[in-house]
Amino acid sequence: MSTLDYDYKFDVIIDKIREINAQNIILQFPEGLKIDAVHVSNTLQESVPNVNIIIDADPCFGACDLADVKVNKHIDLVVHFAHTPLPIKTDCPVLFIEAHSTADVEAPILDALSKLRADVKTVGLVTTTQHIHKLDEMIDLIESSGYNVKLDNGKGTSKGQVLGCNFTSIKNLDVDVIIYVGSGDFHALGVKLFTQKPVILADPFIGKSRDIEEFYDRIIRVRFARITKASSAKSFGIIMSSKKGQLRFDLALHLKKLIKEHGFDAQILNMDYISPDLLLPYDLDAFVMTACPRIAIDDSAMYKKPVLTPDELEIVLGLRDWEDYQMDEIVIHDEQI
Repeated sequence: MSTLDYDYKFDVIIDKIREINAQNIILQFPEGLKIDAVHVSNTLQESVPNVNIIIDADPCFGACDLADVKVNKHIDLVVHFAHTPLPIKTDCPVLFIEAHSTADVEAPILDALSKLRADVKTVGLVTTTQHIHKLDEMIDLIESSGYNVKLDNGKGTSKGQVLGCNFTSIKNLDVDVIIYVGSGDFHALGVKLFTQKPVILADPFIGKSRDIEEFYDRIIRVRFARITKASSAKSFGIIMSSKKGQLRFDLALHLKKLIKEHGFDAQILNMDYISPDLLLPYDLDAFVMTACPRIAIDDSAMYKKPVLTPDELEIVLGLRDWEDYQMDEIVIHDEQI
């Protein structure tokens, strides 16, 4: 079965393979697009029958998690789908294919606009890589309904774009409400946490919109419970990622020092793939995630012990007020490559 709701730009991939005379190619998909992997592989193989095409079956969490790290000795080209490049040096050529969605944005945006309060005049607009190619259409739809649209460039993101770990494009928007065009609650949650503005999620895949306030309230209650439980911890494991785009070595060292200064034990655990089972052997009361910020939030219920973000640790240690709660980010600058 294949969804094929995305533009995989087969001609671009084939041209790149021929340009660099690549013999061994690995295709890397995020979880939501793996259903199309076999079709994409077969389509490419028909056009370039003399090359070896491999599907990377490991989990893929974004442009921070490139397959070149694992296979650079054997692979001539990594084709990475559905994300935009980060300023990370790679040992193997990487071709980023954004896999733009063919889903219609008009219906969910109009549905979102129908839910706005009568006093709303300015609308902030953000979306993800899959829908960024329709940004002008989104702006026209909102402006034609009488609203002033505001967008901003982020650090490492394009105008109007948010990533699961980078919300810099929305932090300075002076607007009455923000419309997030995309699917899934996590990005919309981040927008809400960083701005404290009303956020409406306009989902192109179902053609409808929804307010995220109820979801936001539920997540905040869960995070408060985790922080409360971690407040009695005497030992902490600081999880450091070995993935290039998630590695925050200096932050891990800083947090270890901070914890010890408060009289508690701290250990740094270096990991590639992070899962609850892999943490079971360690006799520690709580964990702090310096890898992907989504792990502590999205996978919270899977862990028997509290898994905190660095900002949440500051609340536990009394260095930050609960009222100053915000989501963790990984913002990669050019000097970090």
